Amino acid sequence: MNTTTSSVSSPFGFTRFLLFLSLGLLCLTFPRPAAGAAPASPFPLLGNAHAHNDYLHARPLFEALEQGFCSVEADIHLVNGKLLVGHDLAATRPDRTLERLYLDPLRARARLNHGHIYPEAGEFTLLIDIKTHAFPTYDRLREVLADYRSILTQFSSNQITPGAVTVILSGERPITLVKAERVRWCALDGRPEDLETNPPAGLFPWISSGWSTLFKGEATGELSPDEAARLRSLLAKTHVQGRKFRFWGTRDDAATWGFLQKAGVDVLNADDLPGLRRFLVAPR
Repeated sequence: MNTTTSSVSSPFGFTRFLLFLSLGLLCLTFPRPAAGAAPASPFPLLGNAHAHNDYLHARPLFEALEQGFCSVEADIHLVNGKLLVGHDLAATRPDRTLERLYLDPLRARARLNHGHIYPEAGEFTLLIDIKTHAFPTYDRLREVLADYRSILTQFSSNQITPGAVTVILSGERPITLVKAERVRWCALDGRPEDLETNPPAGLFPWISSGWSTLFKGEATGELSPDEAARLRSLLAKTHVQGRKFRFWGTRDDAATWGFLQKAGVDVLNADDLPGLRRFLVAPR
């Protein structure tokens, strides 16, 4: 009698055989993760963490997802009908499209996670910074976003239907085109001056500004009394109108993030993704 037959014939061998058979059937039964999908974040989700210029990382989008970030930023250029991702035109490549780097993997994750980007339900923002002329770029972007409508937040004149991903447009913003749409797949990144007219929060859910355009002191509390009062007023007006505020052009360090967070800034910019994660999850 050979060894294989003997092992299966014994009670212990037969039990082990059934276990291996069951495991094999389970491997065939469970679906494989969708192509391009990243594993769930091993860290707590960071709803106020924004991956600034995310595309500059070695693995755009995925490094932010692995750190638990709930907002990423992609700069786009319209080149020969394609939406290419890069800080400037010289940095773009034909294979680095908005769809390939961001929209396709986000859709794969939403399908894997039953309509969410993470297994835990929560908001996720894709901030698209338009670098080329607003109107032609948006004409093409509108077509692209329509192909991903199954995962995108839908905006209409009187209703917001949340999706797995909320797209917000910054940079060269096509304000008049977006405002005129009856149904759209994006909102706009506002500026402090937009607060004066109090437009619908569904049109301008965020207000963003470069720090140095508003303040001379560093974003670490080195503000004059007048500047400190202006910062408080700016954030109060933003929040009364139901919006979130974000600064860009600030330093990547705990002193800056701590000051902005204490002041009430809703979205914290970071190029140092692990650094901001450590700051946000550290015990206080």
